[in-house]
Amino acid sequence: MAGTSSGIVLVAFFAYLIMMVIIGAMCMKQNNNTEDYFLGGRNLNGFVAALSAQASDMSGWLLMGLPGSIYMMGTGQAWIGIGLFIGTVLNWLIVAGRLRKYTIKANNSLTLPEYFQNRFKDDKQALLGASSIVIVIFFLVYTASALASGGKLFNSIFGIDYHTALIIGALVILVYTFMGGFLAVCTTDFIQGTLMLIALLAIPIMAYMLMGGENLNSILSSTGVDPVSFTNLMQENGAPIKAVSIISSLAWGLGYFGMPHILVRFMAIKDEKELTKSKVVGITWVLLSLLFACIIGVVGRAYLAPELLGVEGAASSESVFIEMIKKLFIEDYRLPFIAGIFLCAILAAIMSTADSQLLVTSSAVAEDLYKGIFKKDADELSVLKLSRITVVIVAFLAIAIAWNPDSSIMALVSDAWAGFGSAFGPLVLMSLFWKRTNLQGALAGIISGAAVVILWDYIPIAAGATLSAVTGLYSLVPGFIISLILIIVVSRKTPEPSEEIIKEFEEVTGK
Repeated sequence: MAGTSSGIVLVAFFAYLIMMVIIGAMCMKQNNNTEDYFLGGRNLNGFVAALSAQASDMSGWLLMGLPGSIYMMGTGQAWIGIGLFIGTVLNWLIVAGRLRKYTIKANNSLTLPEYFQNRFKDDKQALLGASSIVIVIFFLVYTASALASGGKLFNSIFGIDYHTALIIGALVILVYTFMGGFLAVCTTDFIQGTLMLIALLAIPIMAYMLMGGENLNSILSSTGVDPVSFTNLMQENGAPIKAVSIISSLAWGLGYFGMPHILVRFMAIKDEKELTKSKVVGITWVLLSLLFACIIGVVGRAYLAPELLGVEGAASSESVFIEMIKKLFIEDYRLPFIAGIFLCAILAAIMSTADSQLLVTSSAVAEDLYKGIFKKDADELSVLKLSRITVVIVAFLAIAIAWNPDSSIMALVSDAWAGFGSAFGPLVLMSLFWKRTNLQGALAGIISGAAVVILWDYIPIAAGATLSAVTGLYSLVPGFIISLILIIVVSRKTPEPSEEIIKEFEEVTGK
């Protein structure tokens, strides 16, 4: 990027980053206690809750990982998007309302681990401890994926050293999350979610019109792919897609039921009226976003031709959206400030996820582990102080995990998504819809779900290879299934829940 253009884009970036920090400072004044810091006083309106939930969900993966995988292998990779859309719809329709109601009933639970503890009357804090540890482990990986996205973004646009870029991005996110807590995170997520959607819609449409839609197939052919195969959902990398790939991709939708940073938005919505509004806005946003992220991968392959990303000497395929913006607004239209604004959409996607992950991890450490287990008489001020310290520590640990510039955003997100989906997803569903679920079953579900994912993805037990590599099956599938089975079996084989637990369940569900 030319020096002048680069400087103008940098101005747009700094203006955006400063705005996020100002929002954090403004929201800091409204944090009077831990409920304010972690849930915004349960006072979110429908639009903010919906866009915050979806923006914190999608991260840099939406604008980098997904378009990049489609750019390289074709629309067969879109099955992940289909799975995520189905999961989003089900999460809003069957989980959101009941979880919000139940967390209020269960002693005004502020976090997912606290909800598990109060739901099952766990006096020994076993659920609180186990779920908090799972959150810390997998959110470190998840946060690392977001920071890696930021490092690659700054490196690709400004040529800044990846490690320097990684630290800069992390520090900005750290500042406004540290100051403003949940309200700052949700307010910035609302702005970021809006910007992400505008960029997702505008860039592929403009690129398609500029090159002439009728030329798409011929241009795709010139890049070394068969247009028919490349745009066929049942083809992957020029070959028929395997059933295990479709199953693994669709299984991403199961992860939604166990995502703490998404579920906490449901808990914070003001009332039922705002919840109804949130469902419509959230589902519409994710449908459009996923659809156009997939279109970017296809249109980008043609628009950037003859350049081919992902080969030696070229940018990573995960930079397809970045390269499209640079070509469109710097080379073709010479509007670098507009380029900067649209590139901020990628930064927005990264920040909207990383801030949520930092906040949920800090709540797990300060509210659940520290106050819930180790120092039950801790006052509000000390918990808030520890929360902010935890935000700093987690950010720096995530930087260490993301330090390798060759780390794959898709792989990091995949591991964390499977971990949460398997450990928490089945239990969230069973806790809301099956009154026979008990403490022992809940604990078995959390431990088994997390353990299966770690075993499947990281332990080379199959002739020196992992089960993931040997089978090609996404670890969320066996993790979710085994966790669900153990919740049911262990709950059946151990004593029924107390009358108090059953009565509370019936009051919430009306059954």
